[in-house]
Amino acid sequence: MLGPAGAATAQDADYVWRNVTVGGGGFIPGVVFSPLEPGLAWARSDMGGAYRFDAAHGRWVPLQDDEAESSFYGVESIALDPVDPDVVYAAVGMHRGGRAAMLRSADRGETWTTHPVDFPMGGNEDGRGLGERLAVDPNDTAVLYFGSRHHGLQRSGDHGRTWRRVESFPHAGLGVPPQGQPTNPGISFVLFDARSGAPGQGSAVILAGVADEGAQGLYRSDDGGQSWRRLDGGSGGLSPVKGVIDARGVLYTTWTWGVGPNGVTDGAVWRLDLDSGDWRDITPPHEPGSGGFMGVDVARGEPGVVVVSTLNRWRPGDTLWRTIDDGATWTSLREQAVRDVSETPFLYWGRDEPDFGWWIAALAIDPFDADHMVYGTGATLYATRNLGAADQGAPTLWRPWVDGIEQTAVITLISPREGPPLLTGFGDISGFAHEDLETSPTLQFTTPVFGNTNGIDYAWHAPEIVVRSGTPHEGVGSDDADGSTLAWSDDYGRSWRPLGRPSPAADPEAAANPRMDLYRDASITVSADGETFVVATPRPIQSRDRGATWRAVQGLPLLARPVADRHDPLLFYALDFATGDWFVSVDGAATFAPVPSRGLPDELWRDQPHWREIAFPLRATPGRDGDLWFVSTRGLYRSTDGGQRFRRVDSDLAVRSMDFGAPMPGQDYPALYAIGERDGVLGVYRSDDAGRSWLRVNDDRHEYGRRYRTVAGDPRIPGRVYVATDGRGVVYGEPR
Repeated sequence: MLGPAGAATAQDADYVWRNVTVGGGGFIPGVVFSPLEPGLAWARSDMGGAYRFDAAHGRWVPLQDDEAESSFYGVESIALDPVDPDVVYAAVGMHRGGRAAMLRSADRGETWTTHPVDFPMGGNEDGRGLGERLAVDPNDTAVLYFGSRHHGLQRSGDHGRTWRRVESFPHAGLGVPPQGQPTNPGISFVLFDARSGAPGQGSAVILAGVADEGAQGLYRSDDGGQSWRRLDGGSGGLSPVKGVIDARGVLYTTWTWGVGPNGVTDGAVWRLDLDSGDWRDITPPHEPGSGGFMGVDVARGEPGVVVVSTLNRWRPGDTLWRTIDDGATWTSLREQAVRDVSETPFLYWGRDEPDFGWWIAALAIDPFDADHMVYGTGATLYATRNLGAADQGAPTLWRPWVDGIEQTAVITLISPREGPPLLTGFGDISGFAHEDLETSPTLQFTTPVFGNTNGIDYAWHAPEIVVRSGTPHEGVGSDDADGSTLAWSDDYGRSWRPLGRPSPAADPEAAANPRMDLYRDASITVSADGETFVVATPRPIQSRDRGATWRAVQGLPLLARPVADRHDPLLFYALDFATGDWFVSVDGAATFAPVPSRGLPDELWRDQPHWREIAFPLRATPGRDGDLWFVSTRGLYRSTDGGQRFRRVDSDLAVRSMDFGAPMPGQDYPALYAIGERDGVLGVYRSDDAGRSWLRVNDDRHEYGRRYRTVAGDPRIPGRVYVATDGRGVVYGEPR
């Protein structure tokens, strides 16, 4: 992480980096308002780092773009110093097998100090909506507690620098489960009762919720953590997952069966008076087995005003329940809520109305404005400024509160030579044609909507013809009722038509292959003139009538994936990774024949992708027939004669994926852009001399957790490159 401002940045080319605007798009498990300063709020994401809301500019600011450690992009919990609004802590660690740390910032997240810890976290694992697990003692801000997943309750007495397990806590944790086994939710939240201490002396009353099966329940200490007892009361058999204490000393907790974000089947809401010990079940109207409850918050200065969220209530859908009388009666906000998503229109999902939301774990009421509330869904944050309207039976108005948040996993992208400057394929939100990189796109990939778009290709000489492949989206619209995983466009990706689910060629060997999922893994490519579509089913098939009929491709071995030449519409290539054999078609992929080829490395099976979201290593150069590149773990290889001979390109960059962009001034060959590693630095690189030398074009302030998926060069603007990240959306750079 960066140290003081002005620290040196490693960069070979002077580039400016920005986000391509989508607006949210992913899961934000937690939002916390500052109790000290109006307009100050913090958000944690499960795979894209932490954000701070900048009230002066009305947008969220990403706080970890300079982070080079991938695991630290999963934020398990966030905690604010209750005395100093500039101080914030983040518990980071994406999965149990990755690195974990406590981050501390004294300048609102502009810079961080990293303190590694030896207990793993799960910022992107089940139970990531629990919390907050991390808490700062309001009466002694050197003291922090953290509810870990696997190693019990942890305590720091030195502002998070060092940590020790609280031996007196009754639940020591279950230990790290083996890989492949479900994670442990562990200790779900920690709360201090600020009334129980004095500044500088620490708080006496501490509460912790335990969600582990067999130990679930609420635990209390009345002596600053020296001793603990499990409280009688609460919801037997369920796990406490979130809690909040109001100014009277009343604790409100949500309880679930299962810890989410999926798989929650039941739940409850309970109220505990910390002074009298009085427990009350105040669960809103609820049918057993219809999901549970997760988010909870209170209105500051308005006793008895509480909002909770449901979780996994799939029918009729999740809602927010609001009470103004301490849970005696509840009002559901879903039915009359109005949602204005004009600034992020993808939330329509091809429907007439945007969804109220799902995976509602984040929920927070502004402590300075009880009408201002935010809740998170699996795709956005919604905020309202008229929450109190519900008291008069009037609708509440909700708008996405995501300006500045780009929290998505991007699987694929291309920059075509005509039409929109960028076409993107996302995880969970289909994909887009981006006419304006600064505005959330109106042109989402629909008819059909894909959950994930895994591949996009276009015809070099007919760039209006675009094809894509992906994973069906469950239950979105009637236009894709065939469950189509393939689609094509004749207007540069602005509108689409489904290609259905073409049946593979009859082949007993293919049918017996247990790994191949035809409807999720089968990529599609298009010839240079846009007339031929080829689908890589186990035995590839091709169509020359826009999918009306499909014919088996002849002459290829099982699982070969054809690649179209980017100049000659009749040329296609394919490689047998098992044998190293090279195949060429000169009749538009109707038939292939083996062609002698030399120069590629041995053991090509090492380079064969076995996951649909990995960029394919064989690339054809735009506008040049027979000009091919192969990205191997053993180096970068190029052929200029249609694959008859490959030569290893001698350079110091280990390329992982690459693409082509407009030639740089004075050059006549496309610029190459790569995700690659040099001297231990994984980054974004550009070559202006056909791969012999490379410039690093990102810098130490733009690392994005080094969670790079793939890259695309812009064929129209020299120097511009688009990068698909895993957690921070699409970023693009161009020379300053």
